[in-house]
Amino acid sequence: MTGPSSHPADEPTRRRVLRTVRQALHLLAVELGTPTEPGTPLFGGVRSAWLRRLPYLVAFVLAVSLLPTTITVLSHGYGLDGGLSGALGTAQVAPLLLAVSRPLQAWWVIFTADIISALALMHANGIEGRSWPWTPMAIVGYLALMVALSLRERGRTLIAVWLTTGLAGILFEPWTPDESRGTWVLLFVLTGVVLMMGATLRERGDARRKLIEQETISEAERARRTLLEERTRIARELHDVVAHHMSVITVQADSAPYRISGMPREAEEEFGSIAATARESLAEMRRLLGVLRSEEAERHGGPAKTPQPGIGMLPKLVEGTVRAGVPVELTLPEDSGPLEPAVDLSAYRIVQEALANVVRHAPGAETRVSVTTAAEGSLLTVLVVNSPPPAPSAPLEPAGTGHGLIGMRERVRLVDGALDTGPLPDGGFRVAARLPLSPPPDPAAPLSPKDSDSV
Repeated sequence: MTGPSSHPADEPTRRRVLRTVRQALHLLAVELGTPTEPGTPLFGGVRSAWLRRLPYLVAFVLAVSLLPTTITVLSHGYGLDGGLSGALGTAQVAPLLLAVSRPLQAWWVIFTADIISALALMHANGIEGRSWPWTPMAIVGYLALMVALSLRERGRTLIAVWLTTGLAGILFEPWTPDESRGTWVLLFVLTGVVLMMGATLRERGDARRKLIEQETISEAERARRTLLEERTRIARELHDVVAHHMSVITVQADSAPYRISGMPREAEEEFGSIAATARESLAEMRRLLGVLRSEEAERHGGPAKTPQPGIGMLPKLVEGTVRAGVPVELTLPEDSGPLEPAVDLSAYRIVQEALANVVRHAPGAETRVSVTTAAEGSLLTVLVVNSPPPAPSAPLEPAGTGHGLIGMRERVRLVDGALDTGPLPDGGFRVAARLPLSPPPDPAAPLSPKDSDSV
């Protein structure tokens, strides 16, 4: 007679065990019933058309070679009925064609067919000395299916397939015919090895693909950051130009009552309002400059105090480039007249960046810099052409330190110009920018150049 205290103590343990078993079976069913990317062919995302067709070719070759062999061995080797052998052989082999796009669904069909085949072979006349429960052809087809599964399904699904395969072999073990050779351990081990190798290759490919995607994203972000930095730099430089014009407006408005006699009081008040608005605009521009100021400028104690450069400073720039080992020939217009500050600054920066690229990527190459006016003085043409370097050598700075062509495009875009860049047939490089010049000042303007100078 069992003691009264033993039964209540066993109930909670039995419930926990049953609950654990139910949860494990539920998880197993979920993993085996939830395929990853159903309908998407293996290697469907690769660029090579040959690689995209390779899984179909392999599956076709396996199906054509295994199907007649399986039917023949089941009927003549194991002694099964011919019709049953044909049905089982087709169910075990034909789903390999489905495995190209739906490997988990193909596994359900093939695994079920293998189970039915094992049950049918238990009482076959020719099982003596032969493999059971899995025939050699079933093992080959099953391992091929494992390759497709490992390249598509997630790790938990692969573990579920592996455990299910081993569980089926364990359940068949008590009914193994005495005359047969057990193969469930062999299939269990080989399945684990193939799944592990395939999953490792897939994870390696995924990691490489993610790395390429991250590099692409990083390159796009780097280009975007370079573009924003160049635009910020242009905005900082144009601050001086705009601030100069605003200062002239302020001085002219403040001095107008003293320079023009007999001015009505309403006009004086209007000029005073203009001067006040100009001063407020200057204050706002100083705040904007503080926002745009780079960290490098902050480290050096604030923005640069030197004036913005123009084409008049190109000889000095060329002289420094020549000292760096690049022979440069410079041609400037004889009398271009005063240029719009934005055009003057853009022309200088384009030449500066082009020469910097020559120093970095083609050290020692002969370079020609030409700045000319065309179209009756309405267009400024900047041309920088360099020949191939005298001797093949690695670039001094392959990654570059400036903003290169991005900066040139932004400079040209600033003044509504055009930029043409590209390699030359002889191995050199060409940079050509066309910058429209401002129309000449109207002679009927109220303020003459003499008055402007006096201010």
